[in-house]
Amino acid sequence: MPTPYTLPELPYDYAALEPHISATIMELHHSKHHQAYVTGANTALEQLAAAREAGDLANVNKLEKDLAFNLGGHINHSVFWQNMSPNGGGAPEGELAASLEDSFGSIDAFRAHFTATALGVQGSGWSVLAWDSLGARPVIFQLFDQQGNAPLGVTPLLQLDVWEHAYYLDYRNVRADYVKAFWEIVNWADVQQRFEKARAATQGLISVP
Repeated sequence: MPTPYTLPELPYDYAALEPHISATIMELHHSKHHQAYVTGANTALEQLAAAREAGDLANVNKLEKDLAFNLGGHINHSVFWQNMSPNGGGAPEGELAASLEDSFGSIDAFRAHFTATALGVQGSGWSVLAWDSLGARPVIFQLFDQQGNAPLGVTPLLQLDVWEHAYYLDYRNVRADYVKAFWEIVNWADVQQRFEKARAATQGLISVP
């Protein structure tokens, strides 16, 4: 049996992102919400293994959906925590900045597009900047819940959680203020590293004749 998924430690204290995100939200979000996705993903894997062993895959559709939702939540939050830093903010630089300018027209246009995507999520979901390995370019899309609407062959670079549990205690129903605050703590060094690794690791991975 593969090693179970585990909750990653944060690279900073729960209070480190204040005043942009409170310690209360960070502790609940990490220790309760993220932990629930880790537990759910492990449970789904165990139940799928038991179903295979018993030769009874009648519930395989439900179990695979459970795995997709919970593993999605685990992956998304694992990226999200690293995407933020108490020393964040500012603007992207170097090749990441050049790629964003080439794909979106300018850094301001990229930020406007990403922000609009975050504000436009209906219900629960994410705004995601990802590397498209087929087109060899960054793309932005909405991620519904934890796993829906994501194209295959993309690698997440920057993710913003817009589920209400991510901001409601601090910003109530004003999601726009939360999104604005997010730009003050974006860890562009982390996004740059993800960008460089994604470009190198996926080059030629998917090709169309």
